[in-house]
Amino acid sequence: MKGASMNNPAVRNLGILVARLGIGVIFLAHGWQKAFTNGLDAQTAGFEAMGVPLPGISAFLATWIELIGGIALIVGAAVPVFGILLFLDMVGAFFLVHIDKGIFASEGGYELVLALGVGSLLLAVVGSGRFGVDGLLGDKLPWAAKEPATV
Repeated sequence: MKGASMNNPAVRNLGILVARLGIGVIFLAHGWQKAFTNGLDAQTAGFEAMGVPLPGISAFLATWIELIGGIALIVGAAVPVFGILLFLDMVGAFFLVHIDKGIFASEGGYELVLALGVGSLLLAVVGSGRFGVDGLLGDKLPWAAKEPATV
């Protein structure tokens, strides 16, 4: 059964691709909602009502990090960079909006931001895998350089 092991490069890279696509689609949808469905003015007002510091700047950053970061995860471009930015975006959402509401998203809790945040952090650590722009460019990018083989 070793062929189906997560140590198999094809299985590992396929798993990373599926995770990138799922997490990326969610971030893209939330960024799109902030930018185009609600609009930045409404997003700023919402952040202000939630007590988010510097609501105009915070709304702008959250919107574009989620929108562009979602696209970057989907195509596998600069995954370590956007993984960290999206993780930090979710850290802010966790502490500024959701922490006092418990875990369940249905009650305004932090389960979604926790899952998205740690998923983004994991992608920042493992990178895009072979099936992404970073993986295709490989050693040409400092964050996509291959690690030496370990025993």
